[in-house]
Amino acid sequence: MNARRELTVAVLLCAAAGGVALSAGGQVWARVAVVREAPLPPVSATLTGGQLAPLLPATGLLMLAAAVALFAVRGWGRVVLGVVVALAAGTAAVSALRVLLGGVAVGPGDLPAQVGLQGSTTSSEVVAGWPALGLLAGVLGLLGGLLVVLRGRGWAGMGQRYQRAGAAPRRPETAEDRHQAAWKALDGGTDPTDDGGALR
Repeated sequence: MNARRELTVAVLLCAAAGGVALSAGGQVWARVAVVREAPLPPVSATLTGGQLAPLLPATGLLMLAAAVALFAVRGWGRVVLGVVVALAAGTAAVSALRVLLGGVAVGPGDLPAQVGLQGSTTSSEVVAGWPALGLLAGVLGLLGGLLVVLRGRGWAGMGQRYQRAGAAPRRPETAEDRHQAAWKALDGGTDPTDDGGALR
C-alpha cells in the first residue's frame, strides 16, 4: 500500500473502533436478578457496558478523536498518537473480555432497591453480543494503533499539499497601485507629494 492508503486504513480503523466502542458501551451487557429473604420480593436490574466497563466509552471517544488527529500530526507526534491509540484499544479489549469471561460486579448502586441485600443471592446473565462487539472495537483500534506506530512517520500531514515551496515573486507596482496608495495616504493625513510630511 502507498502512504495515502495506509493513512486512510488507519483512520478508518480508529474511527470504526471508536464508533463500535461507544455504541456497544451504551447497550445492555448483563441482566441481574437478586433474590432477597422473604417476604421481600426479588430485585432485577440491567447493566450497560458503561456500568460494567466504564473505560470502554472513554476509550471509544479517544479513538474517534485520534482518527481526526491523524490528519493533523506528523512524524514522531503521529507515532506517539499511535501508541496512545494502541493502549486505549488494549484497555477496551481487556474490559470487554473480563465481562465475557464472567466478571460481572454488581454494587448496591446498580440495583433499584437496596433493602434486604445482606442475605440475598445474586445471579447474572451476560448478553454476550455487546461485550463481543466491545472486544472487536479493541482489536480494530489495536490494529489501527500498530499501523500508525509502524508506518505513520512516513505519511504526509494535512497541510503539506497546500504549503508553498518558496515565497511567490512580488509583482511589479502598477499605476493603479500608486493611485490607491496616494488616496490611502490622504485618508491617513499624509501628503503623498511631501517626503513623509503630514498634512497641516
